[in-house]
Amino acid sequence: MTPEPVTPEQPAAGRWALITGATAGIGAAFAGRLAADGWHLVLVARDGDRLAAQAAELTGRHGVETETITADLSTDDGCEQVERRLADSPPVELLVNNAGISLNTPFLRSSAQDEARLLRLNVHAVMRLTLAALRTMTERRAGAVINVSSVAGFGAVMPGSTYPASKAWVTNFSESVGQSARPYGVRVMALCPGYTRTEFHQRAGIDMSKTPEWMWLGAPAVVDEALRDLGKGKLVSVPSWKYKLAVAGLRHAPRRLIDLVGRDTRGRIGRDRG
Repeated sequence: MTPEPVTPEQPAAGRWALITGATAGIGAAFAGRLAADGWHLVLVARDGDRLAAQAAELTGRHGVETETITADLSTDDGCEQVERRLADSPPVELLVNNAGISLNTPFLRSSAQDEARLLRLNVHAVMRLTLAALRTMTERRAGAVINVSSVAGFGAVMPGSTYPASKAWVTNFSESVGQSARPYGVRVMALCPGYTRTEFHQRAGIDMSKTPEWMWLGAPAVVDEALRDLGKGKLVSVPSWKYKLAVAGLRHAPRRLIDLVGRDTRGRIGRDRG
C-alpha cells in the first residue's frame, strides 16, 4: 500500500519534495505548507535571487534543508537540470509540477514561438519531470506526483486560447498515469483549481478586475485541499464546492451555454509563473 506521506495527520518530516514554479502563488504555498510539516525542499524557478531568499526564509523559519535549482523549464537544459536531481539522492518523494504559462494574446494573433513555449512548459516539462520522478518512485514503491492543472481544462472557456487545451492534457495525462502507477504504491494526481489569488494573472497581463470576489480562492486553501485529496488517493482534485459544481457544468452543460459564459480576459503579452 502507498504510505500517507502528505496528509495533515501524518506529516513526513525529513523527506524531500521538489516544487517547480516555487517562488510565487500555489508553488510558494506548497513550499510553505510542506516546510511547516517538516519536508526538506528542492525549489525550482527561473529567478535565482528570489529562490535564494525563499530558501533562506523557509530554512530559518522551519529548520528544514533546502536546495535551489535556477532553471527555465521551457528549455531542454532546464528540464535536464531537474531530471538529474530527480534521479539523484536523497530521493524526492513528492514532486509538484506547478510551473506554467498563459498567453494573453489570442491564438489568431499569436506566434508559433510563443505557442510552442507554452506547450513546452505546460505539457512537455510536466511529461518529462513526471517520467523522471516515476522511474525512481516505482522502484522504491513509494512517492507521489501532483501536477497543477486547472478547472479551465474541463472546457474551452477561453476563446482562442491554447491554455485550456494544455491543462486538459495535464488532467488527462495525470489520471491515466496515476492508474498505471497505483500498483507500484505511487500516486499521481491532477490539481485543478479555479481562480486563485496569485501573481499568475498579473504577470501574464490578464485583466481580472471584473471577476467577482466570490470566485477567488486562496492559495493556502488550495494546497490544503490538494494534500487531503492526495492522501485519499484521488486522481483529480478540484478545490472548493463551487468549482466542483463548475466542473460538473463544463462536463455536462450544452455547448451553447459554455460559449455564452466563456470570455476572453487577455490583453497584450504573457509571462509565466516560476
